[in-house]
Amino acid sequence: MRAAEPGPAIGRRRGERRRPSRRPPAVRTEDDRPPDLSRYGQLAEYNRKRHFGVTPEPPGEPRAGAASPGRPLVFVVQKHRASRLHYDLRLEHRGVMLSWAVPKGPSLNPADKRLAMQTEPHPLDYNQFEGVIPEGEYGAGTVMIWDVGVWAPIAGDRLGTVEDVDRQLAKGQLKFLLLGRKLAGAWTLVRRGDRQWLLIKHRDEYAALDDVTRARPRSVVSDRTMAEIARAAGATPRQLELASRADRDDTVPGSGPPDPEAPAGPAKPRAAGPVRGARAARRPSREARRSA
Repeated sequence: MRAAEPGPAIGRRRGERRRPSRRPPAVRTEDDRPPDLSRYGQLAEYNRKRHFGVTPEPPGEPRAGAASPGRPLVFVVQKHRASRLHYDLRLEHRGVMLSWAVPKGPSLNPADKRLAMQTEPHPLDYNQFEGVIPEGEYGAGTVMIWDVGVWAPIAGDRLGTVEDVDRQLAKGQLKFLLLGRKLAGAWTLVRRGDRQWLLIKHRDEYAALDDVTRARPRSVVSDRTMAEIARAAGATPRQLELASRADRDDTVPGSGPPDPEAPAGPAKPRAAGPVRGARAARRPSREARRSA
C-alpha cells in the first residue's frame, strides 16, 4: 500500500517573512485619557505641567480677555532658582501674564543684550507667588518677587493698545515702558528664534552701568533673601543650599549663571612667573668681568 503523497505545505513559504499580526488598537478608558484642558485657553500648558495638589502655585483659571479700561497693565519679575538661577519677566496681556525667562536677569545697560526664553503664559494670580516649588515638580526651587509695577506698550510716539501688542509680538519686536521699584524706562524684546528673544534697555534717563540684580537683590514685597524665603517655606536642604548659593552669586561679581548670548571673553592672563633671563641680567657679562 502506497503512502499518501504529502500535500502542499500549510503556512508561510520558505524564506517568506512573517507578517506582523494585526492587533486591534487599544481602547483607552476614561481614566487613561489625558484631561481636556482646552477650556483653559492660553493657560492649558501651564496647568498641564503642574500638580496643584502638591505645588503651592496658583491654578490657571481663565480671566477676561483684556484689562478694565483705565486700569494699568501689571508686570512682575520673579527671581527663580530652579535648575539654574534666572529671572522671569511677566507682562500682563489679554488676561494672562506673558512670560520670558532671562538667565542673567535684566540689565540697565543699553549695551547688554540679555537672552530671554519665552515660556508658557502664567495666570494673573502668579504675580503674588513667593515661596518654594516642591522637589519633583516642574520648576522646583525658590521663587522671589524681585520687582513689580506697571507697564505699557510703545507705538511710535504714543502709548500703544492691546492690538499694538498683538502686532508687535507677531512681528517679533515688542517695545514697552516699565514703571517698577527697580526697573523703569523704555525696553525692547526682539525675537531671535522660535522662543528666543533678546531683552534690551533703551538709552534714556533710567539707563545705568550698575548691575541692578546685584545692587538690589532682595524681594520687593518681603525684603527677604532667597535663603530666607526658602527657610520660611520649609525647603529641603538641597533647595536651601541652592537658594543660599543664589544669594552668594548676587554679591560676587562674575559668579552668576552664564549668558548664552555673551561673546567669549579674552583668555585669562597667566600668573606672573619668573622672567626668562632675569638671573642672567643680574650677572655681569664675561666681557665686563674681564675689563674690571
